[in-house]
Order: sequence, then structure tokens, then C-alpha cells
Amino acid sequence: MEFKIYTKATYTLITPISDSINAKLTAALRQKCTELAKDGSKNGNNYIVDLQQCLQAEKEGLKKMAALSGSCYEQMQSMVFTGIKEPVMQVIKQMELDDVMNICPKMIEAIDIISMEQLERDLMNGDEEETE
Repeated sequence: MEFKIYTKATYTLITPISDSINAKLTAALRQKCTELAKDGSKNGNNYIVDLQQCLQAEKEGLKKMAALSGSCYEQMQSMVFTGIKEPVMQVIKQMELDDVMNICPKMIEAIDIISMEQLERDLMNGDEEETE
């Protein structure tokens, strides 16, 4: 599976080169996120996944993508999805995954969410350090 990767100061933009979201794509995305996190850079902890090239989605792939998103948040990482085409969004809504996936219609909104979540984590970590 192929991805375009752009590393920014506070996040990594990942664009899958695929017209379909399926289990294979999601497994490759999970592997790519693991590799980026191991790099140790702060921006490797936050991801914007641009799904603009994906025109269709399989339910199993979406289910695994939602699980990947959840595991990122459990590890104090952010994952935001953007560029979702209407046919894919319909499947997401049908499966009620729009409540568990962080979805933004525009890239600038995704960047804002990443920034806000990182600020929130930094503030929470600062509070914990002060109480020790």
C-alpha cells in the first residue's frame, strides 16, 4: 500500500494512494503510524489522514480505521480524517462511525483540531507535573 507522507511541525499528513478503504489499507495505515511514532518526533504522534482519493469503502476497513483512531487517542495521539467523499461518508454514517471518528470536511479544520488537542494534552500534562 502506498501513501504520500508530509511531515509538519505538529502533525503528519498521510494520504493513502487508493480508491478504496478496505482492511488491507487500514492495516498498512496502522503499520505506517507505528513506524512514524517510533521515529520519536513530536509530530509523529498526531496524524491527519486525507482520504480524498478514496471513492468507496468496505465496512470491515472502516471498522478497523475507527479502531485505529481510538487506539491513537488511547496513546495520547490525535488522528483526524479529512477529504472524505460523499459515498464513503454515507457508509460511515450508516455504520454510525461518525460519532467515534474525528472527521473534518476541510484540511484547515483538521489542523485546528490537532493544534487544540495537543494544547489540551500539554496543559493536562503540565497540571500533573505541578501536583507531583
